[in-house]
Amino acid sequence: MRKFYTLLAPSRETRVLDIGGGVHTWTTESGEANQFPVTLLNIRSVSILPERFTAIEASATALPFADKSFDIAFSNSVIEHVGTWQDQQAFAIEARRVASKLWVQTPARSFPIEPHQFGLFVHFLPKRVQYKLARRFTIWGWLNKPTPAEVRELVDEVRLLTYREMKELFPDCHILKERCLLLTKSYIAVRHNVEK
Repeated sequence: MRKFYTLLAPSRETRVLDIGGGVHTWTTESGEANQFPVTLLNIRSVSILPERFTAIEASATALPFADKSFDIAFSNSVIEHVGTWQDQQAFAIEARRVASKLWVQTPARSFPIEPHQFGLFVHFLPKRVQYKLARRFTIWGWLNKPTPAEVRELVDEVRLLTYREMKELFPDCHILKERCLLLTKSYIAVRHNVEK
């Protein structure tokens, strides 16, 4: 988030669309100081919100806003959850359309630990194998003891992206690499030098 505030420099007048996010992102560290208005877009209803927040229930693949309705479109670990490659393309098109500046973060497929199941190398295997391993060979499976239906739902929902795919989805953005133990753990598509 420090890098977000440094590169995109939101002010009190900045209009932010947080696609799939929550209040907690904006009420810690430097977010509390700026107090800019944030619209939270989710596929499910959001509970009672502090004054500067607005909640919208809609799909990230068909945003109900005109072009450039926001100064910044922000998303943290959401694009990998929207479904197919075609859905991810629609998400990227919509995020780029509704805001001048962009910040879209997602876990890297190349990282050896799958961030939703906390399993080592599990996400490199075919889905039919992931269905069998997720319950007994991931931290998520040990802690949650999911049903076979819950395993299938999570495995089918998550589609991690490669660097090449991020470049293709966000051709007008710079793709930052977040690292952990010298490995790329996530990518961030950033568009911040926008002419007025």
